[in-house]
Amino acid sequence: MLASYLRPSLRRRVALALAGMSLAGYLALSLALNVILHAWSSVRHIYNGCFTPAPFSSQTCAGPFNGLIDVLVAVLFLPALMLAGWACWAAAGRLLQQLSATADAVRRLGPQNLGQRIRMTGAADPMKDLADAIDEALDRLAAGYEGQRRFAANASHELRTPLAVQRLLTEVAMDDPAAGGDLRRLGTHLLRANERNERLIEGLLVLAEADRGLPGTVPVRLDELAGSVVGAHQELAARNQVSLRASPAPRLVPGDRLLLERLVSNLVANAITYNEPGGWVEVEVAAEPGPALIVRNTGQVVPAEAISALFEPFRRLTADRTSHGGGAGLGLSIVRSITAAHGGAVRARPRPGGGLIVEIDLPASPATDR
Repeated sequence: MLASYLRPSLRRRVALALAGMSLAGYLALSLALNVILHAWSSVRHIYNGCFTPAPFSSQTCAGPFNGLIDVLVAVLFLPALMLAGWACWAAAGRLLQQLSATADAVRRLGPQNLGQRIRMTGAADPMKDLADAIDEALDRLAAGYEGQRRFAANASHELRTPLAVQRLLTEVAMDDPAAGGDLRRLGTHLLRANERNERLIEGLLVLAEADRGLPGTVPVRLDELAGSVVGAHQELAARNQVSLRASPAPRLVPGDRLLLERLVSNLVANAITYNEPGGWVEVEVAAEPGPALIVRNTGQVVPAEAISALFEPFRRLTADRTSHGGGAGLGLSIVRSITAAHGGAVRARPRPGGGLIVEIDLPASPATDR
């Protein structure tokens, strides 16, 4: 802590430079005044240390300080020195204000506001050159980011048509009365693979849309939304022999209802799919303050060091990428993207005994504040 404080920052170096310049200026000015006053005394033929500082003024004589003045000088010297140091620090902050504004502009840049720029005005100087260079770098970054997102969206759209054709041809072949048992089993595997590819493409589209940001938000009753999602997943939970329950408290959040529904659906489906027979999933919508959504589930033991990797695309707890259990490997990464698009945060930790606890923080709705 002390080492980081003593590390010379730019503002501290500027303040020290100003203090050194002020001290040098004071010494130079004192020397100049001393020479001028001595010269003035010689011209006016003033002796005994007395001189007339200006026309029509009384004569001033230098003499030894008395005790009271000595005490006042000693008492006021430290505050005066501190005041001078504060003035240098304030001046350094004023000089670096534009640099701080530049850092704030860069810090606000994100996938949801790729148009954020500094756009510094004024005469050409090194500070403006730096701001213009950062703006140009942000332009290139935004172009690359938008190109990547557009490519994912276009590729996903283009892949939908051939997958739909494949599914149709497979279903027609399986409905043929002359189709044998081997053909029907092959068709069943092809339909299953086709369904997984369609989910993968849909997940990529959701990721692309979530990374673009939200065009607008409306107040959403998260407790009602979570209740409807839990009701829609009861059949999936029954097939996997998992108990699914909800404990919603009234909670209003600003956001996009479709994306928030996808967020809750992904969490619930993920908790059911990677559970164990006889396990359970609990979906809690908490009242403010606190996390907006908490999903707990039983399942296999999850190492703490593997939590962050679960939110990456196509990453699962097992090293085998083909062991997906019917999922596309995008569920939690979509959850993270949708949460970030809403200005929230997602946290996950292992549940004692196996399974996960996922917490979603979302901003409060302005309607709630009112």
